[in-house]
Amino acid sequence: MCYKELVVDSVSGRVCVVTGATGMAGAAARKLSGLGAKVHVIARKADDLTKLVHDIDASGGVATWAQADLTEELATRAAVVQCVERFGRVDGLFAVAGGSARRYGDGPVQDATLDGIRAAFDLNLVPTFLAVREVVQVMLGQDRDTDGSRGSILLMSSVLATSPAPLFATHGYAAVKGGINSLTRTMAARYAPDGIRVNAVAPGLVATPMSARAQDDPESVAYAKRKQPLAGGLIPAEAAADLAAFFLSRGSRFITGEVINLDGGWSVTEAG
Repeated sequence: MCYKELVVDSVSGRVCVVTGATGMAGAAARKLSGLGAKVHVIARKADDLTKLVHDIDASGGVATWAQADLTEELATRAAVVQCVERFGRVDGLFAVAGGSARRYGDGPVQDATLDGIRAAFDLNLVPTFLAVREVVQVMLGQDRDTDGSRGSILLMSSVLATSPAPLFATHGYAAVKGGINSLTRTMAARYAPDGIRVNAVAPGLVATPMSARAQDDPESVAYAKRKQPLAGGLIPAEAAADLAAFFLSRGSRFITGEVINLDGGWSVTEAG
């Protein structure tokens, strides 16, 4: 059996929640559905959700969606409940939803505003926490599968949490992503006995709507070419989808507490 068949076999039939509907989230939802997973997408914008689910349906996949502001407790809970009502359980969560708070005042600490720092937390940590809390509660209440697993969770970190770059000095964002690294490890330790795995992906500069500003900035593009030599520039969003498919599959059933750099070499090069 080839690697592709192994991945398909280990994802097919699993119920996966993805937060966010564009960029890495959209790519992951398409990838997972293409491998036979049942996907439930939660995001704030109905237009993004309907387009994504329409594309998945058109390609023969199975997907549902829920529009929700993931900074609101009741809305997040209702969105996860919709998944359980439709599919009966949750086997995986890829918590992608987040964004830059630069427009609110995030930046180098000497220039950052309190509103900017709060926005970085509200945009990134709060949606992660609420989605994870609701999904963990579901997983704890469901039967283990044949591997003894109740589910797998993949969080969204950033290379900036551990390999900062002066050119990308949004200190609130980096601090939040460092917090997500810590959340990954402490949750992994707590829930391993319950058969729930928790890992994180820490991307470098990826070609997504969030990085549109960097994609239009010649200095940032040149930096990515030097700093991400394996990609020769920005990393395609589909690379995160491939990683998500692995970590939400049975193939990674013995891996937990890891933060995986998806950075094209950023964290191990000296280019600046």
